[in-house]
Amino acid sequence: MVQNHFLLSRLHSLAGIVPLGAFLIEHFYSNAIALLGASAYDKQVAALQGIPLVWVLEIVFILIPLLYHAGYGIYLAFLSTPNTRSYGYSSNWRFLLQRVSGIVTLLFVVYHVWSFRLKSAFFGMDVHFDAVSSHLLNPWIFTFYVLGILSTTFHFTNGLWSGLITWGITAGPRAQQWSGRIMLLLFFLLSLVGLASLIAFI
Repeated sequence: MVQNHFLLSRLHSLAGIVPLGAFLIEHFYSNAIALLGASAYDKQVAALQGIPLVWVLEIVFILIPLLYHAGYGIYLAFLSTPNTRSYGYSSNWRFLLQRVSGIVTLLFVVYHVWSFRLKSAFFGMDVHFDAVSSHLLNPWIFTFYVLGILSTTFHFTNGLWSGLITWGITAGPRAQQWSGRIMLLLFFLLSLVGLASLIAFI
């Protein structure tokens, strides 16, 4: 039982860091193209949609890792009991915020995928700059996207910080302290790129 939990936890960490982390960086990059204008963004979208068997890549490297990471993450969230009231250590707050941001991120990803990927696949909705811009004109949706971007970037960077510990890369306190600083910087950089890209559509 303990061995199974060890293996499942390692797979959960690996799924979040490697395929989903790589997709997050690529997705932020593609959306940042909007800063160059509508034409540049539309060309980037067309290039991505033109990848041969792109749906196979999405299922194998995005959907399956996402379902596993989210499913096991929800399982862990229900098993854990926050103790920030008794012990106000930063690690306890990280633990709690990781679970909360995971739930928010999942809701955001599901909504985002439905709005642009599934509607495009099932109903033939064209994904282009004007469509995204029109979508974000709703202030409630725009606010939700701001929250979703901040939640996603925190969940990824904080998960990467704990993942480095899990895999024995940052074993000592000093290494973990430096890793925390680097991840905080990465959180701000990714959040800045994500929010700037969001504003570019308005």
